[in-house]
Amino acid sequence: MTGRVSFEELECDDSDHKIGVAILENTASLNALTFDMLVQLKDKLMTWQDDEHIVSVFLDGAGEKAFCAGGDVRSMYHAMKSETVSTSQAFLTDYFAVEYQCDYLIHTYKKPIIAWGDGIVMGGGIGLYIGASHKVVTPKSRLAMPEISIGLYPDVGGTWFLNQLEPGIGLFLGLTGAPINASDAIALNIADNFLLSEYKSTVLEHLQANSWRGIDDNHAMVSELLDSLSQPSIHHQPASQLVPYFSHIQAACSGSDLNTICQNILAMDGMGQWIETAKHTLEVGSPITAHICFRQVTQCQSLSLAECFKLELSLSVRCGALGEFQEGVRARLIDKSGEPNWLFKTVNEVDTTIIDTLFTSLWSEETHPLAQLDL
Repeated sequence: MTGRVSFEELECDDSDHKIGVAILENTASLNALTFDMLVQLKDKLMTWQDDEHIVSVFLDGAGEKAFCAGGDVRSMYHAMKSETVSTSQAFLTDYFAVEYQCDYLIHTYKKPIIAWGDGIVMGGGIGLYIGASHKVVTPKSRLAMPEISIGLYPDVGGTWFLNQLEPGIGLFLGLTGAPINASDAIALNIADNFLLSEYKSTVLEHLQANSWRGIDDNHAMVSELLDSLSQPSIHHQPASQLVPYFSHIQAACSGSDLNTICQNILAMDGMGQWIETAKHTLEVGSPITAHICFRQVTQCQSLSLAECFKLELSLSVRCGALGEFQEGVRARLIDKSGEPNWLFKTVNEVDTTIIDTLFTSLWSEETHPLAQLDL
């Protein structure tokens, strides 16, 4: 898969400051993130963070369909299928390590980052988007963590951000891979501002015209700017898809064990097509993914952001070795049969010792590839 990230530095009206613009360019694959793209983005963000002339970053996706549809799972599939175990593990470790480093950098970035979440924002795209200080959605936005369909799990910090949502909601989104629209994203505090897609150039022009000061003031100024530009767009917000069923979802996900919760979700009848699609995705999705997600939101709430990424790196590499992830990608994206042969047929049949092993770190604290993440 080819792809790149293009960079531009827009001169501000004061002639002293600049806006860093990063555009994910891999339109043939809905801006899916290759290893090289992640390296390019991480390196440039680090450079811009130390450049006193760069006062804000604008993160965007090329084309009109997607901000970013996820990671380069096709390359991961070919590595898992064709390479030796050690070579495949090294590939996955390198890929996920740089991805999570990039995600963590965005979460902890000192300067304002505006993530323009127009179109599809899924999987690895959520990882880049969710950590930005200013998250924009548009009428075309569709956000999701659909890993249950490919036998992975909600990674890219999902262990952190799913636990920041109201009880039951993060678990539901992880178990069903359900896509939410702009209105739901705003209601769940996953996004900050709703703007029409055509306002992008206006946002950039206003950023260039800002009177930039210190970092704290700059964050406040960007918030005020986006809030003011949001006002004319409010009446164009789509009808919420999740919010009408909020209490039903919370009730369904309040069970004490995963099997009960899954049965509760599948029993949500007469609630429209969005819920029906969510139910179907859960029903045909990976039972192992469901177990991982359940453990993420029931046993990992106290982990710091850095600890979540460290956990996920080992978890992702172990998932690659297990075979479930490879099988899911084969069925959904390679052969497109749509019928993966999961290791277990139902959630109830899963051997939980496998889940225990998946959550066991591959490395000691000192030798972990992300040991320096929060230092």
